[in-house]
Amino acid sequence: MKKFRKVLDGLTTSSPAGVGGSSSCASAAGTPTAGPSPREIDVAETLTSESFQICKTVRHGFPCQPTALAFDPVQKLLAIGSRSGGVRILGRPGVDCYCQHESGAAVLQLQFLINEGALVTACADDTLHLWNLRQKRPAILHSLKFNRERITFCHLPFQSKWLYVGTERGNTHIANIESFILSGYVIMWNKAIELATKTHPGPVVHLSDSPKDEGKLLIGFESGTVVMWDLRAKKADFRIHYDEAIHSVSWHHEGKQFMCSHSDGSLTVWNLRNTARPVQVTFPHGKTQRDGRKESCKPILKVEYKMSRNSEPFVIFSGGLSYDKASRRPTLTIMHGKAITVLEMDHPIVEFMVLCDTPYPNEVQEPYAAVVLLEKDLVVVDLTQSNFPIFENPYPMDIHESPVTCTAYFADCPPDIIPVLYSIGAKHKKTGYSHKEWPVSGGTWTLGSQTYPEIILTGHADGTIKFWDATAMTLQMLYKLKTSKVFEKPKAVEGGRGAELGEEDPYAVQMLSWCPHSRLLCVVGISANLILYRFSKHDANTNITVLEVRLQCEVEEVISPSDTENTPCLSDPSGHSPQPPPSPRSNTPDSARDSIPCLKVKDRTIRMPPGYQAELVVQLLWVDGEPPQPITSLDINSAYGLLALGNCNGLAVVDYIQRTVLLCMSTLELYGAADPFQRLTRSPRKSRQSTPDFCMRGLSNFYSDSKKRIRTSYQSLTELSDNQVSMDAERSKSPTSVPYPSSLHNDHRSQGDTLSSLRPSHYSPVFYLLDNVKGPGRKLSLPTDLKTDLDHVNGHCTSSSSQACAAGRARGPGGPEGPRLARRGPGRPPFRKAQSAACMEISLPVSSHAEGYASRRAMLQQLHGVSMYSHDEHHATSYCWSERESRENSFSRSRSSSVSSIDRDTKEAVTALQFGESYGRKTDALPTPCLWVGTSLGLVLLIPMSIPTDDQERQEEPVTMAPTGTVLMLKGSVLRFGFLDLRGAVISAPYEVWRDPNAQEDPERPRKRKLVNFSPSSSQENCGEGHLAVVCSERQAVVFLMPAQVCLHVHNITEASFVLRADLVSFCNSVCLACFCANGHVMTLSLPSLRPLLDVNYLPLTDMRIARTFCFTNGGQALYLSSPTEIQRITYSQEMCDNLQDLLGELFTPIETPEAQNRGFLKGFFGGNTQTFDREELFGEAAAGKASRSLAQHIPGQAGMEGMKAAAGGAVGELARARIALDERGQRLGELEERTALLMTSAETFSKHAHELMLKCKDKKWYQF
Repeated sequence: MKKFRKVLDGLTTSSPAGVGGSSSCASAAGTPTAGPSPREIDVAETLTSESFQICKTVRHGFPCQPTALAFDPVQKLLAIGSRSGGVRILGRPGVDCYCQHESGAAVLQLQFLINEGALVTACADDTLHLWNLRQKRPAILHSLKFNRERITFCHLPFQSKWLYVGTERGNTHIANIESFILSGYVIMWNKAIELATKTHPGPVVHLSDSPKDEGKLLIGFESGTVVMWDLRAKKADFRIHYDEAIHSVSWHHEGKQFMCSHSDGSLTVWNLRNTARPVQVTFPHGKTQRDGRKESCKPILKVEYKMSRNSEPFVIFSGGLSYDKASRRPTLTIMHGKAITVLEMDHPIVEFMVLCDTPYPNEVQEPYAAVVLLEKDLVVVDLTQSNFPIFENPYPMDIHESPVTCTAYFADCPPDIIPVLYSIGAKHKKTGYSHKEWPVSGGTWTLGSQTYPEIILTGHADGTIKFWDATAMTLQMLYKLKTSKVFEKPKAVEGGRGAELGEEDPYAVQMLSWCPHSRLLCVVGISANLILYRFSKHDANTNITVLEVRLQCEVEEVISPSDTENTPCLSDPSGHSPQPPPSPRSNTPDSARDSIPCLKVKDRTIRMPPGYQAELVVQLLWVDGEPPQPITSLDINSAYGLLALGNCNGLAVVDYIQRTVLLCMSTLELYGAADPFQRLTRSPRKSRQSTPDFCMRGLSNFYSDSKKRIRTSYQSLTELSDNQVSMDAERSKSPTSVPYPSSLHNDHRSQGDTLSSLRPSHYSPVFYLLDNVKGPGRKLSLPTDLKTDLDHVNGHCTSSSSQACAAGRARGPGGPEGPRLARRGPGRPPFRKAQSAACMEISLPVSSHAEGYASRRAMLQQLHGVSMYSHDEHHATSYCWSERESRENSFSRSRSSSVSSIDRDTKEAVTALQFGESYGRKTDALPTPCLWVGTSLGLVLLIPMSIPTDDQERQEEPVTMAPTGTVLMLKGSVLRFGFLDLRGAVISAPYEVWRDPNAQEDPERPRKRKLVNFSPSSSQENCGEGHLAVVCSERQAVVFLMPAQVCLHVHNITEASFVLRADLVSFCNSVCLACFCANGHVMTLSLPSLRPLLDVNYLPLTDMRIARTFCFTNGGQALYLSSPTEIQRITYSQEMCDNLQDLLGELFTPIETPEAQNRGFLKGFFGGNTQTFDREELFGEAAAGKASRSLAQHIPGQAGMEGMKAAAGGAVGELARARIALDERGQRLGELEERTALLMTSAETFSKHAHELMLKCKDKKWYQF
């Protein structure tokens, strides 16, 4: 049956659409043209499957949910562990490495093997791992899994191979770092404490060896007990019992005293000579009250006690503030002598560490900086200056300064764009940083062979746009633009709703379109507005032009309940001519009541600094008290001087040179007589009372209800039954037909029937489904219903086409009434709280046959169990529909249960737009400027345009455009357009070369627009040959021959899932189509034959954050937001994978370990030299025996195999393994040569000194010595 269905799909796809003026994937039945026939087109394709391989390259940004911190004082490397099991290792700018534990367990603690090129990680699954940092891609060498005890603290002494491991039971184990095997030497908690003690001391919270004697180990227990354990004698030297719990311990470098921090906000100093009571007890932030008692303070979580030769000692700690000031921010306190400095932080402190010059604990440390790891930032404080300034962070740690809502990636940009953006952005940088160099300077990094300019754009929830230099695997912010400066601040209205409105992120960036050549930037906001920016090196005082567009497919008039007449769309059919929109300041009552934008643009002269300057704002207006729908598609062309935008209501085209609206039409009007579907309008429901104040209040009220729907929609999914529905039965139903309950609650007991409890859509954090349709007897098709969540990722307001449309056939009436035009429900807010791409943590299965799950319930339980992460607590709260709201927000009408699914999808959204030189009709002999329009029903329309070519005429003569009725059909919503010439090369869109709009002009020689790839048809030699048009939808890719509109190649990309992102990318001097599917597959197809070249299951389950931010670019690269704070860059190029080692920085560099300071004879004699002992003799197998096998399990590591995982099998894989082995061998040989050279130099120096000493003493007598 499935094979027969596929055959039918292929036949219907290759058959004519049967609609006047439309065409399909068959030989076009129209007037023949002079272009070549399909048989004459033979493009030599150079790409093969061996050209592709996918792997991760580098990760940028702040580690999400950090947990641990470590520093190597010799290698100058910093390591940060995270809750998801990731480890970031940072060095000098360009040295940035990301490692991931396969278990995904949180990293509890990090310990560097100082100057050894290794790192020990302790994870929450009670496993220790040893990472090898001597290779560019670190790998795990050994792992040790504890089976019976939980790890709480680890300590590795300097230049020791024995690791002390404290556990939750209070025991201390010792592990060999080289073999990762436990020693038989164990310090049991009952032996460490006094026998008279009847209570358990609690978990081990501190371990450290004495700076004076390495044979003494200081053990701190959570209850307040501190034990000095003699490792040789295997007994306790002394025990300290304190009433308050201990959080940390820090030694004085002489080993005679140590300091403890406690849970009551106190610091205690203990002297080894008298341990009966503390030498000093201080409450740094506790004031003495009138009754003589200290006020209660918060715990001091960590303290560092460091000495300096030329100044007073440093005591640095976090926490300890009094409880009476609850609003105070987290602080780091620096006590330097008698001076106390409190540094307030923007986020809670996770960990901090003081950086010192020497790695030896028994020397004067000379602290020079303090690294403070916050929950959402990394701060380094300069301790060498009295005002304690912070260092300027060279890493891109502020990507998440405001939640990221969209991304764009541009490779091979013009070489002059990065210096220009950097020079403009440098003028707005903050000042007051420390003038010293960044202290984390480890590793080495070179530019490498990949030097073409790359730029990443990120849009944020607060309306900011950041430009990043992404050249050569680095990331540095170039320029920051604030779109909110274009608008007036919302004024407070009665009830405080104005303040609420301002807090709902009305400026959030939804979409970006940037042309690096013309330097035009187009920004779409969530409040249904579009801002056009031009770049200028000079400041300017200007007024912003505002165009207001009434883009509504139907008008709701005030009618009586009995009025049931159908009201057709009232948009003017001649909307292709300039239509001035009604002004909200008109005296007409309807205009004053309805035609208002969501935000007010500043109507005064604004001074704009150099950089991107706003020139034009296009705003969609409220209609009949309902807000405008979000913009779902956008394109701008600088050569034409036009920009186009679309949403689920229709299409608007703006001439930004003449500041006019050229076209404003609903999607139905674009078809005219060529509409392949028989669609009828329906009676509008009664209009609500609408005033400007009511509209704005309604906007806020609607938002407060809808911003929480995402959690409820997924909770409702967990109520599905285990009964698997066959795919054949599912296909026989309407994939978009679902029941509409009267209410939806989070209480599972109120859900009723499992299938009937589902909403008609699952609301996405950024978009939502507009069709609140109810009808009896509708059932749910799970894959399509899950798909509706990600439909909005592509900017749709409706789900994709049903199976009937996917087959390429016109849909007939599905009931007695026939299909009708589905209308959207009541007003939905055009913006919501920053439920951005950064806040989307929900994993979405994409088909009913999810791999790896035993049943549908197991899959949904896994889906339901995924935690949600939000930047603010109130961003993701539960939602509950009330019965009254459900009735008000739905449109009720009589309908048959057999209505076709076209009734749900006739609310057609414009999902793709592309300007370019093409053929609007089959009979065209020469290409003309055209606008390609793609819709959510899989239909493609061509709109030819007539644009004056002369500069003066372009300023004065109108641009004319009119739909021709040309319709092409595909399966699924249209995502992307691309154009190739008949030789297979990409036809780039025309553009205007950038010129500074504010530069002084010579009146005698006025500047003219310089256009590229935009030539009159008469000057093109081969213009009559035609070109190839590549159209990609959610399920299908098709190549058409223009102007014949013949379908040359068709490829069904996916059946069980759908495409989220598709791009035509230049790759290895060729071009291919790159696709990212909702099931996590990354695919590439050759062009124009659409042969599959790569299909990798890169992400088994995707989520909304990745779906919203995934984007491809030229050169075989892509990126996505891997966490709310990090950008992950990947490559699908075999060549880049092979050369990746050359692009990454070196973590480990051979450095001679500094020698210990000479303490001097007298100081060593009277002060007591540091005692050393042989740990191998004490902890080795010969003396201590073996530990119990059931206590811990040794797991051999991959030994550097991680870099070869992604390599393909066969010869390519073997070559990759050989290359990596050769690189490692070369690294070892290089290190051996360097060590040999150092030994030779040392030997020569020793020989020279010996010879000089011999000459000096040769003639002396014995008594002269």
